[in-house]
Amino acid sequence: MAKGHRSEIKRKRNAEKDTRPSAKLSFARISTQKACFVLDAIRGKDVETAQGILTYNPRKASKVILKLLNSAIANAENNNNMDTSKLYIAECYASAAPTMKRIKPRAQGRAYRILKRNSHITIVLDER
Repeated sequence: MAKGHRSEIKRKRNAEKDTRPSAKLSFARISTQKACFVLDAIRGKDVETAQGILTYNPRKASKVILKLLNSAIANAENNNNMDTSKLYIAECYASAAPTMKRIKPRAQGRAYRILKRNSHITIVLDER
C-alpha cells in the first residue's frame, strides 16, 4: 500500500507532467491498424525526414498524420521555444476509439454488421 493520503499521492503524480511538445487527434475516421502502418514508418525519425515520408506515402492515413505532425511542430516552436531543426519524433501511437456500428441489408432478409473503426492518434516530439 502506498504511503500518505490519497490526495498527497494524486498531487505528487500530477506534479510530474510531461513537458515535451505533442499533438493529439481524437476520433480520427481511420482504423488503428491502418494508422499504425504509417506511424511505424516515421517513428524515431527527425521531423524533416518524417514530413518527406508522409508527403509521398500513398496511404490515406499519411495525410491525416502529416497535419498532426505539423501541429506538433507548431506547438514545439510556439509553446516551448524549441528549434525545429533539432526535433525528432520521440513517440507516436494510435489507440482504438469508439467504433460506429452500421447495418447492411443482405440476401433473404439478413443483415450484416459493418464496423466503422476510429482511432486516437498521438505524436510526441523531443529535441536531440
